[in-house]
Amino acid sequence: MNAWADHVMWWHLYPLGFTGAPVRPAAPASTPVHRLGRIEAWLDHVVRLGLNGIALGPIFASETHGYDTVDHFRIDPRLGDEADFDRLVAAAHDRGVRVQLDGVFNHVGRTHPAARRYALDQVFEGHDSLVVLDHDRPEVADLAIRVMNHWLDRGVDAWRLDAAYATPPAFWARVLPEVRRDHPDAWFSGEVIHGDYPEIIRVSTMDSLTQYELWQAIWHGIADRNFYETAHGLKRHNDLLATFVPSTFTGNHDVTRLASAIGTDLVPHAVAILLTVAGVPSIYAGDEYAWTGVKEQREGGDDAVRPEFPPQPPPDNNTLNTHRALIAIRRRHPWLLRAHTDVVHLANHQLVLRTATDTAAVITALNLADKQVSLPAADATTLAAGEGALSDSVVTLPARGWAVLTA
Repeated sequence: MNAWADHVMWWHLYPLGFTGAPVRPAAPASTPVHRLGRIEAWLDHVVRLGLNGIALGPIFASETHGYDTVDHFRIDPRLGDEADFDRLVAAAHDRGVRVQLDGVFNHVGRTHPAARRYALDQVFEGHDSLVVLDHDRPEVADLAIRVMNHWLDRGVDAWRLDAAYATPPAFWARVLPEVRRDHPDAWFSGEVIHGDYPEIIRVSTMDSLTQYELWQAIWHGIADRNFYETAHGLKRHNDLLATFVPSTFTGNHDVTRLASAIGTDLVPHAVAILLTVAGVPSIYAGDEYAWTGVKEQREGGDDAVRPEFPPQPPPDNNTLNTHRALIAIRRRHPWLLRAHTDVVHLANHQLVLRTATDTAAVITALNLADKQVSLPAADATTLAAGEGALSDSVVTLPARGWAVLTA
């Protein structure tokens, strides 16, 4: 059952912004504009990074930003048509790259047929354009089943379930087994920001959930120079592994970009944690170049973190090379998917982690201070990436330096 998910690492992108499509059109587009090919032009970049999945944000016909869906069975004409989509999926699969779609089934746009027939008398999180569906109605479950099967039939491999934290877990328990009946290899990850993760997994039957707790623990710990917060988040992360493997990330389309949150020079520290602890990791497109962008709480406040991409990937830079090196380490140690992480050394400005099995270990040593430090190397024998010097079970890191070691 979806054994491929044990080896997938996603490149997450927001197609409307990525392709330069207008996000707030004056009127809904009707004639397709063939922009999806711009994503295809980046697939070789994904492979060179060492990733093997593209996680697409919303691509179905919608009124504005993609989450106000008006037709789940139609590619948004601002992006192209079904033939464009089929070409993108084929091009991805030709390169061994899996494809995940963003399934928005908690709410719909006001002109969606389901908004008139099966909606509750409420809007989603104060957004008047987003009408919440009545998930007790069998017709809503049937819609989700038909939509997911339709696109899985066209070659999709996985689904991100948008706003799963706001949708009753029992709804997914009705939907997902029906979809798996025809598509047993499909993988489903729910967007969950808070709550009882193991219980949501148990009731919903989802394969994974977004690990927002770890995301916050990583970037807060680095930005605030407080690795105690990171260590606390990692303990909680370990506890979740008894139930499921979380979907992990350091950036996405809804949050300030990593380089803006913690500074470009500390991006490697965050990514080193992401790629050496358990989880199904994703890289938010552009973060591998340390692109910046601040999310603001206003109309259009997401635009900076969802920019248009150039037609072709720009030249490599240091941050991209760091991502490539860390992803390669992850590839060489696939057991990291489910392995527990121990904190070997902890201070506000320093952290040493050891993620291991009985026969192998990956050690991550981080320094946020403006001076050189020497830290315990936890039986490491080899420097795999970073700037450290290893000697006599001690790793010496430069100011604001990092290293990943193996044993």
